[in-house]
Amino acid sequence: MMAKRKMTLNELSQRVGLTTVNLSILKTGKAKGVRFDTLDTICKVLECQPGDIIEYREYAINYQR
Repeated sequence: MMAKRKMTLNELSQRVGLTTVNLSILKTGKAKGVRFDTLDTICKVLECQPGDIIEYREYAINYQR
């Protein structure tokens, strides 16, 4: 979506109010989660829906008791 909007990571960072490091972690899929208000702000800035920028990935969770 950033490419479609011709927006750099630095520009998105400024408009969303997150550091470029945090946005980069989200962009590369290394984040373990995202707050709904952050997702809302990113979607507003990029004029898109959450499904346009995120996808579900199943992964194993190792619960230890």
